[in-house]
Parts: sequence; structure tokens; C-alpha cells
Amino acid sequence: MLFDSHMRTLLEASVALVNALTDGEARGRGYLAPEGAERVGAVRALLNADADLGPAAADHLAATARSLRTVFEAVADERLDEAAHALNALLRESGARPQLDRVAGEPWQVHFHGADDSYAVGWSAGCATGLAMAIGGDYAGRLGVCAAPRCDRVYVDLSRNAGRQFCSTACQNRVKAAAFRARRTGEEI
Repeated sequence: MLFDSHMRTLLEASVALVNALTDGEARGRGYLAPEGAERVGAVRALLNADADLGPAAADHLAATARSLRTVFEAVADERLDEAAHALNALLRESGARPQLDRVAGEPWQVHFHGADDSYAVGWSAGCATGLAMAIGGDYAGRLGVCAAPRCDRVYVDLSRNAGRQFCSTACQNRVKAAAFRARRTGEEI
């Protein structure tokens, strides 16, 4: 197992925030991140947040997502120094620090934010720490940007063989279908 369940949750949240809250291309089409009330709704859905999440928290997490995107892109381009500097800045900004917290009826858990930090700061600190643990733990190669044309969505490769190249099966199928069509066209000539 590469990551424990808490680390996996933080990495998956990082991917979800980047893919939902940053502009770019997704599955062959332009993608504009939601704004305003739609952004608040998107964050609530992504993180299973309660109704108290407001626009300021959603905007904070959108800014975090843009910072996290630079990390994924730097890692994908093998610019690990740049990724580390970006993560260190985010760790400082969020005040990330390990601490044991306990919720009633649950065992102690390591969190990377203070009990008094806001919801958005807590997720920012956790996501930054999760990516830092991946890069610092020699798992940088598990972070990626989709290899499909016209898609820049990110992913964390949790497979055993570290062979993932696409953000989704939709992109993988798009690339396979295009390759099939290209071979077929080449055969007919």
C-alpha cells in the first residue's frame, strides 16, 4: 500500500479541487471553473462540506487549487525543485503542522491544521501536506497530468504498477479510439 487512508483522502481531495476549481481543458473541451454560488456548491459537493461553507472559504480553496495545479504540472514536467518551492510556500501560508486530534467516538488521527483553523485553511494545509508527503516520500511519479490531447486534468496514480497516464477512463478511451481510427485509415490507403 502506497498511502494510508488519510493520505489517500488528502491526495484525492487535492485532485478533486484542482480538477473542479481551475480553468483549462477537460476531456477534449475547454473548462471554466465555477464561480460565486456555483463554486460554493462545487466545494460542498467535493468535500462533503456542510451548509456553513461560504463564498470566502470556496474562494480560498480555489486559490489553493491553483497553487496545487502548479505542483502537479511541475512534477509532470520533472521540475521537482519548482514543485517543492510551490508546496513549501503553500505549507507556510496555510500554517500546516502535524497534530493529533480526536473526534468523539473515533481514535486519534494526525491532522495537519489546528483545531481552531477555518475549514478552508484546514483543507489547504492537509492537501499541501499530502502532496509534500508524496513528493518527499519518493512518490512524485504518482502525480500526473492527463496525457490525452486537450485535457489538463490531474490525477494521483494509486495503481500497483504506476502505469496511469489519464485522468479518467473517458480520456483513455478517447485516445484509444483515435489511435484505432488512425490505424484503420492507414490500412485503407
